[in-house]
Amino acid sequence: MPGPIQSIERAAAVLRLLASGARRMGVAELARALELPKPTVHGILRTLQLVGFVEQSPDTGKYQLGAALFHIGSSYLDGNELRTRALNWSDSLASRSMESVRIGTLHENQVLVVHHVFRPDNSRQVLEVGALLPSHASALGKVLLADDPVGLTDDEPLKAYTAATITDPDLLGDALEQVRQRGWASDIEELVDGEVSLAAPIRDRRAVTVGAVGISGPVERLCDEHKQPRTDLVSYVREAARSISRELGAIPW
Repeated sequence: MPGPIQSIERAAAVLRLLASGARRMGVAELARALELPKPTVHGILRTLQLVGFVEQSPDTGKYQLGAALFHIGSSYLDGNELRTRALNWSDSLASRSMESVRIGTLHENQVLVVHHVFRPDNSRQVLEVGALLPSHASALGKVLLADDPVGLTDDEPLKAYTAATITDPDLLGDALEQVRQRGWASDIEELVDGEVSLAAPIRDRRAVTVGAVGISGPVERLCDEHKQPRTDLVSYVREAARSISRELGAIPW
């Protein structure tokens, strides 16, 4: 039986290393971490860049994972139990709320959108599958962070996207505690001015939060006259989350 191909093993090691952190890495950093000569690492990176598996920042010259990896990973997402079990319920949520629906999972302190249902009208919309959302400034992210406090241990300061974005770690901690207590999260113009999102946790048979489902839309539609989330929409989101959780084997509640 032929042995493993060294160049492929090394390329896989580079990809795993780039996937293990939220920051970009340079050739020298990668070479030190992998204990390989810099020319060897540079050659691997150039090849991976040619096929779209890594991207190089024009500003810093450092490397990060490329978009082509997501397209390969989408074949996994298509068969992923979370997405498969959520398809019907997310369509139903879009119909009931008349808003767009997103399902996300936590990925290196960000939210990876794994499924997106368009708002059921004739407006022009962009598919967001594969998009990364900031966890501290989105309802999906708050739901996921609430059950994963380790996700808050980041040396980088919390970025402000609007005047309403929570950037104080203590205030964010208080907000996440509220999410844990009430079972749902919201962001009211924290990520985009004029936009609101609502989300609830999806749990599996172990009662572990494996994802979040939510809706998003303009503040005029998702909030009441007091600029608070509409209770009927919160109920729709929570019902969808419970239904998906039951599909994954969670105990009904």
